[in-house]
Amino acid sequence: MPPEAAESRRPVAGIVLAAGSSTRMGANKLLIEVGGEALVARAVRKAAAAGLDPVVAVLGHESDRVEQALAGLPCRAVVNAQHLRGQGSSFRCGIAAVPGGAAAAVVLLADMPMVTAEMIAAVVELYRATGAPLVLSEYEGVPAPPTLYDRALFPEIAAGDGCGRQIVDRHRAEARSVPWPSERLADLDEPADLERFRAEERCAPTS
Repeated sequence: MPPEAAESRRPVAGIVLAAGSSTRMGANKLLIEVGGEALVARAVRKAAAAGLDPVVAVLGHESDRVEQALAGLPCRAVVNAQHLRGQGSSFRCGIAAVPGGAAAAVVLLADMPMVTAEMIAAVVELYRATGAPLVLSEYEGVPAPPTLYDRALFPEIAAGDGCGRQIVDRHRAEARSVPWPSERLADLDEPADLERFRAEERCAPTS
């Protein structure tokens, strides 16, 4: 088998960032039920459905409670003891937990309920088709997760003191992107965000 073919068969891991304190929500938003399941479980389930393997959930605030919400799902929970230092520390913690056999990792945010398994799979498909070291999701010009980082970028991530956005800025010329409508960018930070999402979900067609 040619080396490039072998590389294309290597698994792509998933990293679900779920360590935040939810200060603006007033309660742990990761445990809020949307569509009949906890927000964090929804994100992990979609990552697994997209074929990411393994799925690493990076926990922090109320890690015991969040891990309980993931019971029975195909994921490995790791706790970022430095989660209060910001999302960048959780990003690096997740990258460090990716096993050596993975070719790349897709980073997702647990509080983006409009991201689907099909969107995640499309990011991986573009990576396998092009070999780009960085594959972005672009929401009408705004880059946001799911974002794929090739293993070649892992040492740079581990050595940094910033977040994924800085890696994106440095490697934008090498990146490929998948376009999505802006409404898919919605995240749940405040009670008003949750109310709006639930209202839109009730109005969505069932077919």
